[in-house]
Amino acid sequence: MIDNTALLQDCMAHGVVRLHDAPILHRTPPALPSDWDFQKVEGMLLGLAIGDALGAPTEGMTPTERRSAHGEILDFLPSRNRDLGTLGAATDDTQLAFWTLEQLIEDGGLVPDHLARRFCSEHIYGIGNTVRLFIERHTVQGLPWQLAGVDSLGNGALMRIAPILVPHLQHPHASLYADAALDAMLTHNAHGNVAACVAFVELLRQLLGMRRAPEPEWWIDSFVATARELEGETLYRPRRTGAPDYEGALWRFAQGTCHDALRRHVAVADACDGWGSGASLMETVPSVLYILATHGHDPEAAIVRAVNDSKDNDTVAAIVGAAVGALHGLAGLPRRWVAGLDGRIRRGGRSQVFRLALQAKQVFWLQHQSQGAADGTS
Repeated sequence: MIDNTALLQDCMAHGVVRLHDAPILHRTPPALPSDWDFQKVEGMLLGLAIGDALGAPTEGMTPTERRSAHGEILDFLPSRNRDLGTLGAATDDTQLAFWTLEQLIEDGGLVPDHLARRFCSEHIYGIGNTVRLFIERHTVQGLPWQLAGVDSLGNGALMRIAPILVPHLQHPHASLYADAALDAMLTHNAHGNVAACVAFVELLRQLLGMRRAPEPEWWIDSFVATARELEGETLYRPRRTGAPDYEGALWRFAQGTCHDALRRHVAVADACDGWGSGASLMETVPSVLYILATHGHDPEAAIVRAVNDSKDNDTVAAIVGAAVGALHGLAGLPRRWVAGLDGRIRRGGRSQVFRLALQAKQVFWLQHQSQGAADGTS
Protein backbone atom coordinates (compact mmCIF):
# COMPACT_ATOMS: atom_id res chain seq x y z
CA MET A 1 0.00 0.00 0.00
CA ILE A 2 1.19 3.50 -0.84
CA ASP A 3 1.15 5.89 2.13
CA ASN A 4 0.21 9.40 0.98
CA THR A 5 -0.24 11.00 4.40
CA ALA A 6 3.08 12.88 4.20
CA LEU A 7 2.26 14.03 0.67
CA LEU A 8 -1.04 15.51 1.80
CA GLN A 9 0.59 17.18 4.80
CA ASP A 10 3.18 18.70 2.48
CA CYS A 11 0.41 20.02 0.22
CA MET A 12 -1.32 21.50 3.24
CA ALA A 13 1.89 23.05 4.59
CA HIS A 14 2.48 24.77 1.24
CA GLY A 15 -1.14 25.87 0.90
CA VAL A 16 -1.76 24.09 -2.38
CA VAL A 17 -4.75 22.05 -1.16
CA ARG A 18 -7.83 23.86 0.08
CA LEU A 19 -8.58 21.85 3.20
CA HIS A 20 -8.44 22.37 6.94
CA ASP A 21 -6.44 19.90 9.00
CA ALA A 22 -8.69 17.72 11.16
CA PRO A 23 -8.36 14.64 13.39
CA ILE A 24 -9.79 12.30 10.74
CA LEU A 25 -6.74 12.89 8.54
CA HIS A 26 -4.57 11.32 11.26
CA ARG A 27 -6.93 8.52 12.30
CA THR A 28 -6.64 4.87 11.33
CA PRO A 29 -10.11 3.54 10.45
CA PRO A 30 -11.26 0.32 12.11
CA ALA A 31 -10.92 -2.99 10.31
CA LEU A 32 -13.84 -4.50 8.43
CA PRO A 33 -15.87 -7.27 10.14
CA SER A 34 -14.22 -10.69 10.03
CA ASP A 35 -17.03 -12.16 7.93
CA TRP A 36 -16.98 -9.30 5.43
CA ASP A 37 -17.31 -10.17 1.75
CA PHE A 38 -15.86 -8.38 -1.29
CA GLN A 39 -19.26 -8.42 -3.00
CA LYS A 40 -19.95 -5.22 -1.03
CA VAL A 41 -17.19 -3.48 -2.98
CA GLU A 42 -18.48 -4.99 -6.22
CA GLY A 43 -21.86 -3.52 -5.34
CA MET A 44 -20.28 -0.11 -4.69
CA LEU A 45 -18.38 -0.08 -7.98
CA LEU A 46 -21.11 -1.50 -10.18
CA GLY A 47 -23.79 0.53 -8.42
CA LEU A 48 -21.90 3.63 -9.52
CA ALA A 49 -21.74 2.45 -13.14
CA ILE A 50 -25.39 1.38 -13.15
CA GLY A 51 -26.60 4.73 -11.82
CA ASP A 52 -24.55 6.56 -14.43
CA ALA A 53 -25.82 4.40 -17.29
CA LEU A 54 -29.46 4.64 -16.21
CA GLY A 55 -29.32 8.42 -15.99
CA ALA A 56 -27.08 9.26 -18.96
CA PRO A 57 -29.66 9.18 -21.80
CA THR A 58 -31.80 11.83 -20.08
CA GLU A 59 -29.09 13.87 -18.35
CA GLY A 60 -29.88 17.57 -18.20
CA MET A 61 -33.64 17.20 -18.55
CA THR A 62 -35.82 18.50 -15.77
CA PRO A 63 -37.84 15.77 -14.05
CA THR A 64 -40.99 17.16 -15.68
CA GLU A 65 -39.45 17.05 -19.17
CA ARG A 66 -38.12 13.56 -18.55
CA ARG A 67 -41.41 12.23 -17.27
CA SER A 68 -43.25 13.70 -20.24
CA ALA A 69 -40.87 12.05 -22.70
CA HIS A 70 -40.23 8.70 -20.99
CA GLY A 71 -42.60 8.22 -18.06
CA GLU A 72 -40.95 6.64 -15.01
CA ILE A 73 -37.52 5.34 -16.06
CA LEU A 74 -36.92 1.89 -14.60
CA ASP A 75 -34.43 0.42 -17.06
CA PHE A 76 -31.69 1.39 -19.49
CA LEU A 77 -32.58 3.62 -22.43
CA PRO A 78 -30.68 3.81 -25.74
CA SER A 79 -27.37 5.63 -25.35
CA ARG A 80 -26.73 9.10 -26.76
CA ASN A 81 -23.17 8.10 -27.66
CA ARG A 82 -22.74 4.64 -29.14
CA ASP A 83 -18.95 4.45 -28.71
CA LEU A 84 -19.47 3.11 -25.18
CA GLY A 85 -22.41 0.89 -26.08
CA THR A 86 -25.95 1.20 -27.36
CA LEU A 87 -27.74 0.28 -24.12
CA GLY A 88 -26.53 0.49 -20.53
CA ALA A 89 -23.64 2.70 -21.62
CA ALA A 90 -21.45 4.79 -19.32
CA THR A 91 -20.35 8.43 -19.41
CA ASP A 92 -17.50 10.36 -17.78
CA ASP A 93 -18.72 9.41 -14.30
CA THR A 94 -17.90 5.73 -14.84
CA GLN A 95 -14.88 6.42 -17.01
CA LEU A 96 -13.12 8.60 -14.44
CA ALA A 97 -14.05 6.30 -11.54
CA PHE A 98 -12.79 3.17 -13.26
CA TRP A 99 -9.71 4.86 -14.72
CA THR A 100 -8.96 5.72 -11.09
CA LEU A 101 -9.41 2.05 -10.22
CA GLU A 102 -7.09 1.07 -13.09
CA GLN A 103 -4.37 3.36 -11.78
CA LEU A 104 -4.80 2.01 -8.25
CA ILE A 105 -4.46 -1.57 -9.50
CA GLU A 106 -1.42 -0.84 -11.68
CA ASP A 107 0.50 1.07 -9.00
CA GLY A 108 -0.80 -0.63 -5.86
CA GLY A 109 -2.29 2.64 -4.63
CA LEU A 110 -2.87 6.26 -5.54
CA VAL A 111 -0.14 8.03 -7.49
CA PRO A 112 -1.64 11.45 -8.29
CA ASP A 113 0.80 12.23 -11.10
CA HIS A 114 -0.06 8.96 -12.85
CA LEU A 115 -3.77 9.56 -12.42
CA ALA A 116 -3.45 13.09 -13.80
CA ARG A 117 -1.70 11.76 -16.90
CA ARG A 118 -4.40 9.14 -17.39
CA PHE A 119 -7.18 11.73 -17.20
CA CYS A 120 -5.34 13.89 -19.73
CA SER A 121 -4.56 11.16 -22.25
CA GLU A 122 -7.93 9.54 -22.99
CA HIS A 123 -11.20 10.69 -24.53
CA ILE A 124 -13.79 11.60 -21.89
CA TYR A 125 -17.43 11.32 -22.93
CA GLY A 126 -19.56 14.11 -21.45
CA ILE A 127 -16.55 15.88 -19.95
CA GLY A 128 -17.38 18.58 -17.40
CA ASN A 129 -16.08 22.13 -17.54
CA THR A 130 -13.85 21.75 -14.48
CA VAL A 131 -12.11 18.61 -15.74
CA ARG A 132 -11.69 20.25 -19.15
CA LEU A 133 -10.02 23.26 -17.50
CA PHE A 134 -7.83 20.98 -15.35
CA ILE A 135 -6.59 19.21 -18.50
CA GLU A 136 -5.79 22.56 -20.15
CA ARG A 137 -3.95 23.79 -17.07
CA HIS A 138 -1.94 20.56 -16.76
CA THR A 139 -1.17 19.81 -20.41
CA VAL A 140 -1.23 23.18 -22.18
CA GLN A 141 -0.13 25.53 -19.40
CA GLY A 142 2.24 22.94 -17.94
CA LEU A 143 1.13 23.29 -14.33
CA PRO A 144 2.10 20.37 -12.06
CA TRP A 145 -0.77 18.26 -10.79
CA GLN A 146 -0.56 19.96 -7.39
CA LEU A 147 -1.45 23.31 -8.99
CA ALA A 148 -3.66 22.28 -11.92
CA GLY A 149 -6.86 21.73 -9.94
CA VAL A 150 -9.65 24.31 -10.21
CA ASP A 151 -11.34 26.10 -7.30
CA SER A 152 -14.69 24.57 -8.24
CA LEU A 153 -17.80 23.17 -6.57
CA GLY A 154 -18.62 21.00 -9.58
CA ASN A 155 -19.51 17.37 -8.81
CA GLY A 156 -16.89 15.77 -11.07
CA ALA A 157 -14.62 14.67 -8.20
CA LEU A 158 -17.34 13.32 -5.91
CA MET A 159 -18.74 11.14 -8.69
CA ARG A 160 -15.43 9.25 -9.12
CA ILE A 161 -14.18 9.05 -5.53
CA ALA A 162 -15.55 5.63 -4.46
CA PRO A 163 -12.65 3.44 -5.78
CA ILE A 164 -10.21 5.23 -3.46
CA LEU A 165 -11.38 2.85 -0.72
CA VAL A 166 -10.31 -0.32 -2.49
CA PRO A 167 -6.55 -0.42 -1.68
CA HIS A 168 -7.29 0.12 2.03
CA LEU A 169 -9.59 -2.86 2.68
CA GLN A 170 -7.03 -5.29 4.09
CA HIS A 171 -4.78 -2.82 5.86
CA PRO A 172 -6.72 0.21 7.17
CA HIS A 173 -4.59 3.32 7.36
CA ALA A 174 -5.04 7.08 7.65
CA SER A 175 -3.73 7.31 4.10
CA LEU A 176 -7.29 6.48 3.00
CA TYR A 177 -8.32 10.04 3.84
CA ALA A 178 -5.18 11.52 2.32
CA ASP A 179 -5.92 9.65 -0.89
CA ALA A 180 -9.49 10.97 -0.97
CA ALA A 181 -8.28 14.54 -0.50
CA LEU A 182 -5.51 14.25 -3.10
CA ASP A 183 -7.82 12.62 -5.64
CA ALA A 184 -10.34 15.44 -5.19
CA MET A 185 -7.83 18.32 -5.33
CA LEU A 186 -6.34 16.95 -8.53
CA THR A 187 -9.23 18.47 -10.50
CA HIS A 188 -11.61 20.16 -8.01
CA ASN A 189 -9.53 22.05 -5.46
CA ALA A 190 -12.14 23.87 -3.37
CA HIS A 191 -12.61 23.58 0.40
CA GLY A 192 -16.17 22.31 0.02
CA ASN A 193 -15.24 19.83 -2.69
CA VAL A 194 -12.21 18.25 -1.05
CA ALA A 195 -14.08 18.03 2.27
CA ALA A 196 -17.13 16.48 0.58
CA CYS A 197 -15.01 13.80 -1.10
CA VAL A 198 -13.30 12.82 2.16
CA ALA A 199 -16.67 12.82 3.94
CA PHE A 200 -18.27 10.62 1.29
CA VAL A 201 -15.37 8.16 1.38
CA GLU A 202 -15.79 7.90 5.16
CA LEU A 203 -19.53 7.38 4.68
CA LEU A 204 -18.86 4.61 2.14
CA ARG A 205 -16.32 2.99 4.47
CA GLN A 206 -18.91 2.77 7.22
CA LEU A 207 -21.53 1.41 4.80
CA LEU A 208 -19.20 -1.38 3.71
CA GLY A 209 -19.16 -2.67 7.28
CA MET A 210 -22.91 -2.41 7.93
CA ARG A 211 -25.32 -5.34 7.88
CA ARG A 212 -28.53 -3.29 7.75
CA ALA A 213 -29.63 0.15 6.61
CA PRO A 214 -29.02 3.01 9.06
CA GLU A 215 -31.66 5.44 10.27
CA PRO A 216 -32.60 8.25 7.84
CA GLU A 217 -30.81 10.93 9.84
CA TRP A 218 -27.58 8.94 9.84
CA TRP A 219 -26.83 9.64 6.18
CA ILE A 220 -26.91 13.39 6.75
CA ASP A 221 -25.22 13.42 10.15
CA SER A 222 -22.42 11.06 9.10
CA PHE A 223 -21.51 13.21 6.11
CA VAL A 224 -21.67 16.44 8.12
CA ALA A 225 -19.60 15.06 11.01
CA THR A 226 -16.63 14.62 8.67
CA ALA A 227 -17.13 17.53 6.29
CA ARG A 228 -17.62 20.18 9.01
CA GLU A 229 -14.06 20.18 10.31
CA LEU A 230 -12.43 19.75 6.91
CA GLU A 231 -14.38 22.47 5.10
CA GLY A 232 -14.73 24.95 7.94
CA GLU A 233 -16.88 28.06 7.64
CA THR A 234 -16.66 28.75 3.93
CA LEU A 235 -18.95 31.18 2.12
CA TYR A 236 -20.81 29.53 -0.75
CA ARG A 237 -24.12 30.52 -2.28
CA PRO A 238 -26.58 28.36 -4.25
CA ARG A 239 -26.35 29.35 -7.89
CA ARG A 240 -29.80 28.19 -8.96
CA THR A 241 -32.50 30.84 -9.34
CA GLY A 242 -35.20 30.19 -6.76
CA ALA A 243 -32.94 28.20 -4.41
CA PRO A 244 -32.99 29.04 -0.69
CA ASP A 245 -31.37 32.36 0.23
CA TYR A 246 -28.16 31.17 1.86
CA GLU A 247 -24.50 32.04 2.22
CA GLY A 248 -22.18 29.76 4.14
CA ALA A 249 -20.61 26.32 4.24
CA LEU A 250 -21.71 23.48 1.98
CA TRP A 251 -21.98 21.08 4.92
CA ARG A 252 -24.25 23.47 6.82
CA PHE A 253 -26.48 24.01 3.79
CA ALA A 254 -26.86 20.25 3.24
CA GLN A 255 -27.52 19.65 6.93
CA GLY A 256 -30.22 22.30 7.20
CA THR A 257 -32.05 21.61 3.97
CA CYS A 258 -32.05 17.82 4.30
CA HIS A 259 -33.16 17.75 7.93
CA ASP A 260 -35.90 20.25 7.19
CA ALA A 261 -37.15 18.19 4.24
CA LEU A 262 -37.09 15.03 6.36
CA ARG A 263 -39.15 16.67 9.09
CA ARG A 264 -41.73 17.80 6.54
CA HIS A 265 -41.75 14.45 4.65
CA VAL A 266 -41.10 16.20 1.33
CA ALA A 267 -41.14 14.03 -1.80
CA VAL A 268 -37.72 13.64 -3.45
CA ALA A 269 -38.78 15.42 -6.64
CA ASP A 270 -40.09 18.41 -4.70
CA ALA A 271 -37.04 18.57 -2.44
CA CYS A 272 -34.62 18.46 -5.38
CA ASP A 273 -36.68 21.07 -7.19
CA GLY A 274 -36.43 23.32 -4.13
CA TRP A 275 -32.64 23.40 -3.77
CA GLY A 276 -31.79 22.27 -7.32
CA SER A 277 -30.19 19.06 -8.56
CA GLY A 278 -27.60 20.24 -11.05
CA ALA A 279 -23.82 19.82 -11.20
CA SER A 280 -22.92 22.14 -8.31
CA LEU A 281 -22.27 20.39 -5.00
CA MET A 282 -24.68 22.90 -3.41
CA GLU A 283 -27.31 20.94 -5.34
CA THR A 284 -25.76 17.49 -5.72
CA VAL A 285 -24.86 16.91 -2.07
CA PRO A 286 -28.30 17.63 -0.54
CA SER A 287 -29.97 15.70 -3.38
CA VAL A 288 -27.81 12.63 -2.80
CA LEU A 289 -28.10 12.74 0.99
CA TYR A 290 -31.87 13.21 0.89
CA ILE A 291 -32.41 10.36 -1.55
CA LEU A 292 -30.28 8.11 0.65
CA ALA A 293 -32.05 9.26 3.82
CA THR A 294 -35.47 8.51 2.35
CA HIS A 295 -34.71 5.46 0.19
CA GLY A 296 -31.31 4.09 1.23
CA HIS A 297 -32.95 0.96 2.65
CA ASP A 298 -34.13 0.03 -0.89
CA PRO A 299 -31.31 0.20 -3.47
CA GLU A 300 -33.56 -0.04 -6.51
CA ALA A 301 -35.92 2.68 -5.27
CA ALA A 302 -33.00 4.96 -4.35
CA ILE A 303 -31.43 4.73 -7.81
CA VAL A 304 -34.81 5.09 -9.55
CA ARG A 305 -35.52 8.27 -7.62
CA ALA A 306 -32.08 9.67 -8.45
CA VAL A 307 -32.56 8.90 -12.16
CA ASN A 308 -36.07 10.34 -12.36
CA ASP A 309 -36.12 13.21 -9.85
CA SER A 310 -32.84 15.08 -10.46
CA LYS A 311 -31.49 17.14 -13.33
CA ASP A 312 -27.85 16.00 -13.38
CA ASN A 313 -29.28 12.55 -12.96
CA ASP A 314 -26.43 10.40 -14.21
CA THR A 315 -24.08 11.85 -11.59
CA VAL A 316 -26.63 11.94 -8.77
CA ALA A 317 -27.56 8.33 -9.57
CA ALA A 318 -23.90 7.27 -9.80
CA ILE A 319 -23.15 8.66 -6.33
CA VAL A 320 -26.35 7.20 -4.87
CA GLY A 321 -25.61 3.89 -6.64
CA ALA A 322 -22.14 3.69 -5.07
CA ALA A 323 -23.62 4.25 -1.60
CA VAL A 324 -26.49 1.75 -1.81
CA GLY A 325 -24.16 -0.72 -3.53
CA ALA A 326 -21.70 -0.43 -0.63
CA LEU A 327 -24.51 -1.02 1.86
CA HIS A 328 -26.46 -3.77 0.14
CA GLY A 329 -23.70 -5.35 -1.96
CA LEU A 330 -23.86 -6.70 -5.48
CA ALA A 331 -26.59 -9.12 -4.45
CA GLY A 332 -28.80 -6.19 -3.47
CA LEU A 333 -28.74 -4.59 -6.92
CA PRO A 334 -31.43 -5.66 -9.43
CA ARG A 335 -30.10 -8.49 -11.59
CA ARG A 336 -31.55 -6.98 -14.76
CA TRP A 337 -29.41 -3.86 -14.26
CA VAL A 338 -26.23 -5.82 -13.63
CA ALA A 339 -26.88 -8.03 -16.68
CA GLY A 340 -27.77 -5.07 -18.90
CA LEU A 341 -24.79 -2.89 -18.00
CA ASP A 342 -22.54 -2.57 -21.06
CA GLY A 343 -19.49 -1.79 -18.95
CA ARG A 344 -17.17 -0.03 -21.39
CA ILE A 345 -14.93 2.80 -20.19
CA ARG A 346 -13.29 3.32 -23.58
CA ARG A 347 -13.85 2.03 -27.09
CA GLY A 348 -13.52 -1.71 -27.29
CA GLY A 349 -15.27 -4.76 -25.92
CA ARG A 350 -17.96 -4.82 -23.30
CA SER A 351 -17.60 -5.64 -19.60
CA GLN A 352 -14.47 -3.61 -18.88
CA VAL A 353 -15.86 -2.50 -15.50
CA PHE A 354 -16.57 -6.12 -14.52
CA ARG A 355 -13.01 -7.15 -15.37
CA LEU A 356 -11.56 -4.28 -13.36
CA ALA A 357 -13.71 -5.16 -10.35
CA LEU A 358 -12.37 -8.72 -10.54
CA GLN A 359 -8.78 -7.49 -10.88
CA ALA A 360 -9.25 -5.25 -7.86
CA LYS A 361 -10.51 -8.21 -5.86
CA GLN A 362 -7.48 -10.25 -6.87
CA VAL A 363 -4.93 -7.50 -6.17
CA PHE A 364 -6.34 -5.89 -3.05
CA TRP A 365 -8.22 -8.73 -1.38
CA LEU A 366 -7.43 -12.31 -2.41
CA GLN A 367 -3.71 -11.71 -2.88
CA HIS A 368 -3.40 -10.17 0.58
CA GLN A 369 -5.42 -13.01 2.11
CA SER A 370 -3.11 -15.56 0.48
CA GLN A 371 -0.04 -13.73 1.74
CA GLY A 372 -1.52 -13.53 5.21
CA ALA A 373 -2.22 -17.26 5.23
CA ALA A 374 1.31 -18.02 4.06
CA ASP A 375 2.74 -15.78 6.80
CA GLY A 376 0.40 -17.21 9.43
CA THR A 377 -1.17 -13.80 10.02
CA SER A 378 -4.67 -14.27 8.60
